[in-house]
Amino acid sequence: MAQTNVNIRMDEATKKAFDKFCNEIGLSVSSAFNIFAKTVVREQRIPFEIKTETPNSETRKAIENVRNGIGLSRGFNSVSELMEDLYADD
Repeated sequence: MAQTNVNIRMDEATKKAFDKFCNEIGLSVSSAFNIFAKTVVREQRIPFEIKTETPNSETRKAIENVRNGIGLSRGFNSVSELMEDLYADD
């Protein structure tokens, strides 16, 4: 199969650490990226979990409030009941 080049940009510290890791496990950087790409194509997904950073303090507080039932509206049995409550203070 014909080969092609792919250029990837990353910060120098990450590149050095990745080079070191690949050398330690006996792979070239090119081989490691090929393994990654083939796994993505085969599985049709990124082969590891991708998560966001830890929520900031405002988001953590909102999550805590929801878990403790703070600031939540009551439940409704119908849309008309919801609308009646929504406009009750007008």
